[in-house]
Amino acid sequence: MKEIIKQEKEFNGFRMNGFIMLMVHLIIIPAIIALVAYFSVSVAVIAITSAVLGLFWFISLFGYMQLEPNEARVMVFFGKYDGTFNNTGFFWVNPFFTKKKLSMRARNLDVEPIKVNDKVGNPIMVGLVLVWKLKDTYKAMFEIDSQTMATNAATGVSSVSSIMKAFENYVKIQSDAALRQVATHYNYDNNDGDVNELTLRSGGEEINDILENTLNERLAMAGIEVVEARINYLAYAPEIAAVMLRRQQASAVISAREKIVEGAVSMVKMALDKLSDENIVELDDDKKAAMVSNLLVVLCADEQAQPVVNTGTLYN
Repeated sequence: MKEIIKQEKEFNGFRMNGFIMLMVHLIIIPAIIALVAYFSVSVAVIAITSAVLGLFWFISLFGYMQLEPNEARVMVFFGKYDGTFNNTGFFWVNPFFTKKKLSMRARNLDVEPIKVNDKVGNPIMVGLVLVWKLKDTYKAMFEIDSQTMATNAATGVSSVSSIMKAFENYVKIQSDAALRQVATHYNYDNNDGDVNELTLRSGGEEINDILENTLNERLAMAGIEVVEARINYLAYAPEIAAVMLRRQQASAVISAREKIVEGAVSMVKMALDKLSDENIVELDDDKKAAMVSNLLVVLCADEQAQPVVNTGTLYN
């Protein structure tokens, strides 16, 4: 297995409290006015100084950034990744840094049911709901082409919402693939195999864990972590649903008949033993066979039996 090298790192460049820099900004404007009004220096010096201060004032405006909990900024300096900024608050950094904003909050994704073939080839419908979030900002921004996918064709600008939407689309496509991969390795139920075999319908948490691990393997390259994944819809495809329903009903009827016959045989045996132990009546083999036949008919019949009164004796 390929070794995964973690390239994400914390931003260690210069940063300062944003409110302090805001005070500096407020001071620069009066300084320019005072320079022009009160200092008797040459016009050239005043113009150059004012231009420098004005340029610094304008450029430094782009250094402000504000981070809320579970947000991050990927810091890029002229194309070079310089770390990820995770501190919460109001800060000022070098304005020449490109600050790519990302949300680290958990998100839900409800994958619509898709048609797949189970292990034996039965077409089934499987749906999935999962909770995911960004784990590695470097991989999320630079290992997959999320920025191009999120760029607005009209404006050429990618916002944080469009970037997260691109991640969501990536997760959805990979979820479909993972769902197909898992579903094709297991039967829908155990009607076609060993009753102890793991199936999609009876697998429960074990199937969900397998699905979650499969998703994490697929999404690791994008720096995305699946917190939880569950199959929330499982059914036969419409073209075979009616046939499979009749099959399940037949299986249920057979199971019920087995229980009825088992109970009827037990009751007949108990009746014969009771008659014999208490010497209520002596029955030969023919009479026992007739009695067993009658009792089984009564106990196993779908409809209520109609009694027939025997006016003779058991010995006639």
